[in-house]
Amino acid sequence: MILGRTLDERMLGLQRQGRIGFYGPATGQEAVSLGAWLAIAESDWVFPGLREQLLALARGHSLVTYMHHLFADDLDPARGRQMPCHPTAREVRYVSMSSVIGTQISQAVGLAYGQKLRHDPGVALAFFGDGATSANDFHAGMNFAGALSLPVVFCLTNNQWAISIPVQRQTHVDVLAEKANAYGFSGVRIDGTDVVAVHAALKEALDRARTGGGPSLIEFVVFRMTPHSSSDDPSRYQPADFLVRGRARDPVARLARLLRDRGVLDDEVVRTVAADADARVRSAVKEAEATAPPDARSLTTDVFLPPGSGGG
Repeated sequence: MILGRTLDERMLGLQRQGRIGFYGPATGQEAVSLGAWLAIAESDWVFPGLREQLLALARGHSLVTYMHHLFADDLDPARGRQMPCHPTAREVRYVSMSSVIGTQISQAVGLAYGQKLRHDPGVALAFFGDGATSANDFHAGMNFAGALSLPVVFCLTNNQWAISIPVQRQTHVDVLAEKANAYGFSGVRIDGTDVVAVHAALKEALDRARTGGGPSLIEFVVFRMTPHSSSDDPSRYQPADFLVRGRARDPVARLARLLRDRGVLDDEVVRTVAADADARVRSAVKEAEATAPPDARSLTTDVFLPPGSGGG
């Protein structure tokens, strides 16, 4: 979680310096990614929203490779063709998201349908924000998953803002998790700043999906402690006390207090972890900045089939 926080601070700074083009921080939502990492199996697939990069890194995606993606250089797996903060990490079953809101929901459901047909033990996890519950893919995905009892877990990270629109202006439902009832499966709201609660809820939902119990919707209530992205200025629309309330429920600080109470964390460990995270991020930045941009000739690579290759 400290690595994720360090990455956010460093990348926002680099974006302001013009060294990268865009960044979407996950500060305040780290407990969701880490709780998920502790709960999922190797066979499970992740369809992320904008703020689950830490889950890919925790599963084993290289921080250096992710940095190449942020710099859109020649070693970026997407060769600079995808939006920054939309990493592709097939090796850890982490599917590149789309900037179109909610599309990952129906995509995860489609994969879950395939998993069920193949009798594959894997579960699909779809991560999305409160704003995506107002998108058509939310209804289509939830309805299809419920009707066919598919192995998918809908992970709704309710950070209370769809960029500048508060959740109260999107829906008259007070608890978004209750929307699951209309599709015939269970929904639960939990504190998404509590790693222990996140892990417990996800483990139960994943076990249910894996054993034929069908889908679940989990609403993780979190605080977006930064701008929506490097293109946003929340001071123009958020109440003055929102960030104060968010800091009071900072997931990193909450976990630190828990570990200190258990006697397994002290100041020396914190300093060591923070120094290691800072060194890893700085090293990855240095390597990515030293890498050339994609060759212009790569623009059509993987787009057109060579003549005579048998393509339709």
